[in-house]
Amino acid sequence: MVPGAVKFEADFSVRKHTSKGSFMRRNPAFRLFCSAAFIAALTLGAGSAALAETKPAEKAEEAVKFDPGRVTTFSGAFLAARTADVDQDYATAITLYQKALDFDPANTEIRQRLMIAQLLSGDFEAGAKIADSLKDDSSVERVTTIVRALAAIKHKEFSSAEKILKYSGPNDLDRMVNTLLAAWARAGAGKSKEALAMVNGMKGPGWFSIFQKYNAGAIALVTGNTEAARKSLSEAVADREGGATATDTYMRAVMALARLEAKAGNKQKALDTIAVGDGFAPNYAPLKALRQSIEKGEKPDQQVQTAVEGAASVMFSIAGALNREGAEEIVTLYLQASRALDPNSADTLILLGGLAEAQKQAERAIEFYREVPADSPMHRISELQLGLTLAQTGKVDEARQHLKALLESDPDDIRSYLAYGAVLSDAKDYAAMAANYDKAVEVIGAVPKKSDWTIFFQRGIAYERLKQWDKAEPNFKRALELNPEQPQVLNYLGYSWVDKNMNLDQGIDMIRRAVELRPNDGYIVDSLGWAHYRLGAFDEAVTELERAIELRAGDPTINDHLGDAYWRVGRKLEAVYQWNRALIGDSDDVDKAKVKEKIANGLPPLEKDTENTAKKDQAPPPPAPPAPAPDKKS
Repeated sequence: MVPGAVKFEADFSVRKHTSKGSFMRRNPAFRLFCSAAFIAALTLGAGSAALAETKPAEKAEEAVKFDPGRVTTFSGAFLAARTADVDQDYATAITLYQKALDFDPANTEIRQRLMIAQLLSGDFEAGAKIADSLKDDSSVERVTTIVRALAAIKHKEFSSAEKILKYSGPNDLDRMVNTLLAAWARAGAGKSKEALAMVNGMKGPGWFSIFQKYNAGAIALVTGNTEAARKSLSEAVADREGGATATDTYMRAVMALARLEAKAGNKQKALDTIAVGDGFAPNYAPLKALRQSIEKGEKPDQQVQTAVEGAASVMFSIAGALNREGAEEIVTLYLQASRALDPNSADTLILLGGLAEAQKQAERAIEFYREVPADSPMHRISELQLGLTLAQTGKVDEARQHLKALLESDPDDIRSYLAYGAVLSDAKDYAAMAANYDKAVEVIGAVPKKSDWTIFFQRGIAYERLKQWDKAEPNFKRALELNPEQPQVLNYLGYSWVDKNMNLDQGIDMIRRAVELRPNDGYIVDSLGWAHYRLGAFDEAVTELERAIELRAGDPTINDHLGDAYWRVGRKLEAVYQWNRALIGDSDDVDKAKVKEKIANGLPPLEKDTENTAKKDQAPPPPAPPAPAPDKKS
């Protein structure tokens, strides 16, 4: 993995709540398609996309209207601009930074911030103009160099771009990016041999490899050197370790090689290449579309056909590899730069949409999804995510209609059932949710794939919410048959058994196993603690619930559960504190009237027979976690 980059994975943590009956929660914000460097965004029913029931979308706070024209001082403009900048309200920030410059035109810091805001907003040309004026400012040299070079490449001033990109610094990532962009500039200038020599001659750490091989192959394709392209792309496809560093780049290499073979008339080789990619990333949607095209005898065009698009692909690949929580700004900047050079790139638009959602900018995300070209293999993915995002903004009826229409247009697309089912779950229309997944099971047929566990899991949730346990339980079991170590299913079924006072030993063992698989998932740890509580093992409950609240500080349900456990072990002052914490905020996850009753009067004493039963059924403490495996890396 690129140093400093971590996988950005969809984390749908689930647990059982008992304050209003059992239901599922997910964490943190629902996305059917999320990214471990974009890859999971394009999978069908991937394991990370277990669609748990979600909380109803919170009502957006009414925006406070602000009139930049009323700002009459430099300090007022600057402070207001910084506030808008932090809130990712780039349009307002840009206006206010420009206002600040009216007061102090030579202020370098304001010009720097204005440039970044313009780039992040997608106004690449305006940002590039300021970047050129700041080219001698060493504090922003890393940004201005790339932006100026990309602007030159965009305008096909390839020789100028190569001169700008000369780099002799110590940073490996900067050196790689500058070298790859310079190579594409050489390719654009017609210097194909020099371009390939530059890429093939790159020296650096092992994670260079996948970027080097893919770009060498792509440059060879654009410049007409089929044999060199085949060699480099084949090496890239064989580099599964490099694929783990940058999965989106690896899949681009797979698809480029498959297109090359199809274009050369080697249909079977093309399909074999796709099979390799499918083994690396099962159900990757663009790969599925490419397979269908090649199976029909078509010879699809390459994704990168020009040097300008090649430079754009470099920025996209690096953004994907860097994509992680906390790096949204730099990733957005790279993606917006990529979009400036290749505005119709579907994967760039979808990833920008995902970042906007992560930054709680649902309307902006919707704009990105709607820009995905209708003829793109990823158009359906963008439409599915669009429906989910509409639901997040509170437009549930519009979301239902949108997703239902998509489902009807292709009843065999399992993703559609997952997306539509998620919105039905949000609306608490469990009867429709069950019917939706009944239909999905019919489509799956008698021999489901491992990835279909999500369908059975969600079907089980729907029937459990309808209080039809006889229909829910077989679906949870079927989900576990397909994916035996799936922590969400283990947690849900295990807790359900404990909650119903059935299969107690097996149930709590399943929850423990879920915790072993997700030791840092506060929701699942909460399930284990609450299961102990329900069995009367109050000391064990306190231990687990204290750990859960450390993992999920401020979660009202865990606060409520911990308060109950504290009360039962005699820590009554701490119990009242936790119950008061459970009342903070607008969450509807706890019954506030019941919590207030507990604050006023505490919990009723345990009945004698209940207490005896609790002691008899008390589960043993969970086993210590296994020691970590030794690091086998040299």
